[in-house]
Amino acid sequence: MDLDPEGIFRDDSDEDDDNVQEREANKDMVVYLVDASPKMFTPATNKEDEKDETHFHTIVNCITQSLKTQIIGRSYDEVAICFFNTKEKNNLQDLAGVYVYNVGDRDPLDRPTAKLIKDFSCIEDSFMSNIGSRYGITAGSRENTLYNALWVAQALLRKGSVKTVSKRILIFTNEDDPFGAITGAVKTDMIRTTIQRAKDAQDLGLSIELLPLSRPDEEFNMSRFYADLIGLDGDEITEYLPSAGEKLEEMTDQLRKRMMKKRRVKTLSFAITDDVCIEVNTYALTRPTTPGTITWLDSLSNIPLKTERSFICNDTGSLLQDPQMRFQMYNDMVVKFSVRELSEVKRVSSHHLRLLGFKPLDCLKDYHNLRPSTFIYPSDEHIFGSTRVFVALHSSMLRLGRFALAFYGNPTRPQLVALVAQVRDTFIPYLHLLQISSCYTVLVRSP
Repeated sequence: MDLDPEGIFRDDSDEDDDNVQEREANKDMVVYLVDASPKMFTPATNKEDEKDETHFHTIVNCITQSLKTQIIGRSYDEVAICFFNTKEKNNLQDLAGVYVYNVGDRDPLDRPTAKLIKDFSCIEDSFMSNIGSRYGITAGSRENTLYNALWVAQALLRKGSVKTVSKRILIFTNEDDPFGAITGAVKTDMIRTTIQRAKDAQDLGLSIELLPLSRPDEEFNMSRFYADLIGLDGDEITEYLPSAGEKLEEMTDQLRKRMMKKRRVKTLSFAITDDVCIEVNTYALTRPTTPGTITWLDSLSNIPLKTERSFICNDTGSLLQDPQMRFQMYNDMVVKFSVRELSEVKRVSSHHLRLLGFKPLDCLKDYHNLRPSTFIYPSDEHIFGSTRVFVALHSSMLRLGRFALAFYGNPTRPQLVALVAQVRDTFIPYLHLLQISSCYTVLVRSP
């Protein structure tokens, strides 16, 4: 189970360097393909009591909100914004009807920046004058702008290995039949070449997704063309098609669900005794999202701004160095501690998960639980034999009706947690990790 959280898992303690490297090795590359034909600038609804917003406005807000979430939670991902069915062209292949949007010195496919989000959110004001809109596939023309857009998107995603990088193309449009204006053998040939282009991209490890928009007078029909483009058949077509007239909030949520990466929260060392330590992975269950903390970023580099505190001497105005020794008064005596000694005094455990003991299951009450639970599962990736020890511990806890008490989190500020053994229908053992009240009485017992 692989959610990121990156907002949803923010409360599962701090990440270490290994997790940062893991995130970098599993980053996401996304190209947003936005239809810029005149139909996208028609009102999204014909209801008089709702705002007269266009589908293009809905997509711009949707991508903007997604970038705002991404720049904080997954700033290591890379994105590109590409319009097709445009009057102007801006791409390395010099293909007509495709405009790759970018700002400043940023690469076309790069990490999102604050300037990109700010300028893109206001693109509607200058879109018609700077980029323009047109029908890309018209009768009597051999120009296939959708084919060109897929070609440009594939070229943008050429860097990085598909084994470690997720590469996706998201298509936003309200036109379910882009070849409806032409007929005969020309239409058949264009459809065939466009679908073949999409299949070639998928064979290279690129994922193509469609986020369709239904017009007020007509529901989006996936069966006309796009079902074959993204490889859907049967019941998958009706399940994939979103309902007509989705609101802005629903569209944003739908995009975030597709953007959310699935991976383990982190890897922990589980100390059972002083001599026995195993490796486990933690995973998060479904839980409601909460607003994240505000992080101030540099507008150009996206690096989080840090607050530094310095002590200045009132007499000389010079900077005072951090003292190497700390002291504490005890029985009218000054007891000195070094910074290293003080850190060792504060350290409760040398591991992020430390077993304390066991108690009967009837001692664990619902009101003891303070936060949503996670579950842990063994891993033999770095410590061989972890699964065997984990299964033995899990079996004993189930057989004797016990749950385990443990310290979890930062070694200097651990939290008291309960590990409850559970088993699924497929008999896969795992432990639920519940943060419980710190006033809970700890009684060490063997299972």
